[in-house]
Amino acid sequence: MQATAPVYRQRMAKDLDQTVDVAIVGAGIVGLGHALAAVDRGLRVLVIDRGSRQTGSSVRNFGHACITVQSGAAQVHADRTRQLWLRLRDEAGLWLRDGGGFVVARHEDELAALGEFAARRRGSVALLDADTVTAQTGVAPGLAVGGAHLLDDIQVDPREAVAAITAYLASRGVEFQFSTAVRTIRSGRLHTTRGRIGADQIVVAVNYDVDHLFPELAAAYEVRRCGLDMMRVAMPGLAVPLAGPVLTGWSMLRYSGFASAPSIGAVRARLHGSQPELAALDVNQMYTQLPDGTVIVGDTHYRDDAVTPFQQESAFEALLETTADFFGQERSALQVLERWQGVYATAPAEFLVEEPLDGVHLVSVTTGIGMTTGLGLADRVISEIYEPVGA
Repeated sequence: MQATAPVYRQRMAKDLDQTVDVAIVGAGIVGLGHALAAVDRGLRVLVIDRGSRQTGSSVRNFGHACITVQSGAAQVHADRTRQLWLRLRDEAGLWLRDGGGFVVARHEDELAALGEFAARRRGSVALLDADTVTAQTGVAPGLAVGGAHLLDDIQVDPREAVAAITAYLASRGVEFQFSTAVRTIRSGRLHTTRGRIGADQIVVAVNYDVDHLFPELAAAYEVRRCGLDMMRVAMPGLAVPLAGPVLTGWSMLRYSGFASAPSIGAVRARLHGSQPELAALDVNQMYTQLPDGTVIVGDTHYRDDAVTPFQQESAFEALLETTADFFGQERSALQVLERWQGVYATAPAEFLVEEPLDGVHLVSVTTGIGMTTGLGLADRVISEIYEPVGA
């Protein structure tokens, strides 16, 4: 066996069209994060994506890296992600706002939950009075009873950011093969529609499409697709520009950092009891303003094995009516410029990190916090491959 092994390796190498150190399947933010971490270590990197460009979760979002409101492993990955976003701002020329995000409290129970959260996150959260939060977010006068400034949050334009990172990585020698599908994956080897590739390490970062390549693991982690209704709106009557991403009481029900606040149960009970139509849509009422002044509005959520292409106009109308009330606008004054269907992987766990085959690493953010944690998670995975503890 030992005498024939070199001959076998030589034959296998001859069958390959290309060899690299790291092959990454998926050019979304998690895949790009792995490419960044690998090229930083001087490795030869190839990124493969079946699309002609990125059109998935990494561009269909608010661009809000909600760093401050995470907990546990997500907080660790978010803190590292923040560092990497700031670095990419300088190196890749991204548009980025690092002035933090805001939570508008419309009820005393929301304000109480914010106070409980702020007490645990001293140095990262500043409580605001009603006048200050109104001046920072442009909400209707008299609507807010107070709020909070999430000091570590940042914002990018996802459509611009993903393209800029791709161009930056290409300038550093990362090779991209778009319009390329992966047919099979084995240890050290991928078979794609462009040929056979050998790689010391393979990272599969395909988000919700994990069930296409590793269906057993997708089933074990209970990975499904979460579909969203989102839109971009012009609001000429907005009182002031948004000072940063804006969250609401509905947002507080979604993020793990708020989960241990004693008052969050009262917030949930009141919102679900008083606005069952929004609860049925699983709304996260939040807003980000882009450099051109338009505002991303959203979003609703539903989960299934497949995302229906048919979006309900009633969901968009509910979002618009809620937005008009929030900012003290006439519904007719809100001009919808774009509507779209967001989608991301969802599962009971926040992250899927597995090595189903030797040297093959399956990595996915299985909640809607890919822009918040994806770069940091990728950096951790590459670090553990090439800098193992105790090595």
